[in-house]
This record gives sequence, C-alpha cells and structure tokens, in this order.
Amino acid sequence: MPDPFIPVAIRVAQPADDTALSLLDRETWSTLHEVMPEPQPPYSPFFGDRDDPRDTLVAELGHRIVGYVRLGLSTPLASNSHVRQIQGLAVHDDARGKGVGHALVRAAVAEARDRGARRITLRVLGHNTPARALYASEGFVVEGVLPQEFLVGGEYVDDVLMGQSLGGGAPTT
Repeated sequence: MPDPFIPVAIRVAQPADDTALSLLDRETWSTLHEVMPEPQPPYSPFFGDRDDPRDTLVAELGHRIVGYVRLGLSTPLASNSHVRQIQGLAVHDDARGKGVGHALVRAAVAEARDRGARRITLRVLGHNTPARALYASEGFVVEGVLPQEFLVGGEYVDDVLMGQSLGGGAPTT
C-alpha cells in the first residue's frame, strides 16, 4: 500500500540547511539544466558570500528537504531593483511528480511580490523541456532566446529568457 499523501511544506532556508542543500545540488546535477561542470570533491558549501539563506526557499516532504528555489536580484543596479530572478531550482528525483516544483515556483513568485518586485524572470536551457513546461504552467512566458549560448555535453544549447509581470503601482522615489 502506498504511503499516505504528505503535503509539501515551503519555508525559508536556514544556515543549518547548507549540508542538505549542497548534497541535493550534487544529487540533481545534470546537463539538462546545468552549464557548470559536475561538482567534484572537495565540495563547496551551498551558501557563500553571495548566497544568503534568506534568498532560498526549501521544500520539505515529511521533514526531509527535497527541493529548493533561489531568488535574487536580476542585477545589482538600483534601476533594476524592481525585478527578482529565479537563480536556481532543484527537486530531488524521488519527489518529482508530487507538486514540489510547482509549489516552489509559486512560493518564489509570492516572495518576489512580497519583496516589492514588479517582475520576476529566469533563464532556462532550451533543451530543458520539463522546466520550460513547469514555468509556462505557472505564468512565465518566453521573452527572449540567446541561440547556442552554451556548449553543454558537446551540444550547443539555447539560453531561454522567461518572465512575468507581478503588477504594481507607479514607481516610488
């Protein structure tokens, strides 16, 4: 008999999540979504000088971290501070098909809105059909394509820029 349904819980990451998130990153690494070489020992920490735990939302099933989404500023420019960007999303293989990715994307959109963003953007590799479908189902649209931007696994791959408006009023000064 299958296990009873366990709902996905989303929360802000804590510094103590570093080891679990670093392991999740290594376990989910794939040329489907990654342009950097596969991580090798010694492994880097998940959080660093540029990665604050408060910018990462984690997904838990039971009390086990099974996914995360990183949300950051698109650029460091004040004139662009109204835009947030999804800068990483991972879901453990054994948690796929349980709504974890959808829950993480929805939480990232809500968090961006809560932080005053008017837009949310992301970049996804053109051959990553599952991720592109996930983002499209959550309201993201293709806003641009950089053809053959990356050489991944011996193949040239497009970099697809996606985004959505979060609404908002007139700019404040």
